[in-house]
Amino acid sequence: MTNAQTVCDTILTGGTVIDPATGRNGRFDVGIHGGRISAIEPMLAPSDGANVVDVTGKLVIAGMIDTHAHVYEHVTGKFGLNADMVGVRSASTTLIDQGGPSCMTIRGFRHFVAEPASSRVLAFISNYLVGGLEGHYYPELYGPGGVNVEHTVRAIDENRDLVKGVKSHAEIGGASRWGLEVVKLGRRIAREADVPLYIHLGQLWPTADRVVIDADEYIRELVPLMGEGDVLAHPFTRHPGGFVSTETGEVHPVIREGIERGVVVDVGHGSHFSFDMARRALDAGIRPFTLGADMHGYNVRISPPGLSDEERFSNPFLGVAPFNLTIAMTELLALGMELEEVVATVTANAAKLIRMEDELGSLAVGREADISVLDSLKGRFVLSDNSDVEVVTDTLLRPDFCLRGGERHNADSPLVPPAIEAAA
Repeated sequence: MTNAQTVCDTILTGGTVIDPATGRNGRFDVGIHGGRISAIEPMLAPSDGANVVDVTGKLVIAGMIDTHAHVYEHVTGKFGLNADMVGVRSASTTLIDQGGPSCMTIRGFRHFVAEPASSRVLAFISNYLVGGLEGHYYPELYGPGGVNVEHTVRAIDENRDLVKGVKSHAEIGGASRWGLEVVKLGRRIAREADVPLYIHLGQLWPTADRVVIDADEYIRELVPLMGEGDVLAHPFTRHPGGFVSTETGEVHPVIREGIERGVVVDVGHGSHFSFDMARRALDAGIRPFTLGADMHGYNVRISPPGLSDEERFSNPFLGVAPFNLTIAMTELLALGMELEEVVATVTANAAKLIRMEDELGSLAVGREADISVLDSLKGRFVLSDNSDVEVVTDTLLRPDFCLRGGERHNADSPLVPPAIEAAA
């Protein structure tokens, strides 16, 4: 117990604090006062009137940062989900929307999504004028003629508090139409604005008629265009054009070369994730830097109100797809990554990615009290990927609640799967 009593409005007591940014990993109490972290000690004496929350047996980490969200609700059609449903109601305090807003729609994103949300909502702006309309459903909208470098750079300059990077796509459907021209325009935007370029890998559109694209050659041409701090997303994609060569079945050497230059890897889970591809990449020494859930209106289904967990998940037409950010974390654990390394992907590393490591991604005294509290459940749980491959694991991470600026939000989102153990 501390020698001098620390003034706290709230104390999280008994939890296991894991903070890769500071190297703290163990049993600590966390005190909050005035919306900021006021103390982190092995034991804290509660001050008069303090709200003491027992989190014994739970993980206490910096507020999770979901690096791949799609939350431009309504404007992007069925694609965009409600920000707080993905964010604080799933125990993630910060969301990075990937490519929803554009230079034409960023003001609407600020006014109708970022400002009203209880979650902190940031964005990697789309390099396309139309942004993420209907989840990029219409490829004819996404050619070089749909990119305006000057206007997008200006939009970034005018919205630096909100925009932390540029989102572009490098996949064989687009390559069959425009080659690498759109990616090169995205790179120009990123370089002129001095922000990271975030590249989607894995097929998005059908290839153009009578055009054959060599996915491996495309990767070999793409990666040299990227530099330090740029991001390759979907490393574990089941689609052609990812980290694993269709020719050799091994990780492309050019991927390693890019990582050595400072290109970083983001696991956008979404509809891409493959256990097979993940094992190949991890066995080859590829380590994810950040982790995003990549949930959107085409890969989750929101249940009608009033259903039990069993009803929601027993009927595929009523339930939601059984993944969220903590399920993606659980999958990385099942693949052999260490817990502290996985926590770093959604805290310290994610904060570095958006150049906000002085504000986010760590539990440090004086910082805003953005904190995620997770259950680490033991049992027998079945995980499945987007190729219907199943893996059984003995550990399931599940969100309990978060504090956003000291304010509590319970993880009551319909996107949080129930902790249902598998039959023996």
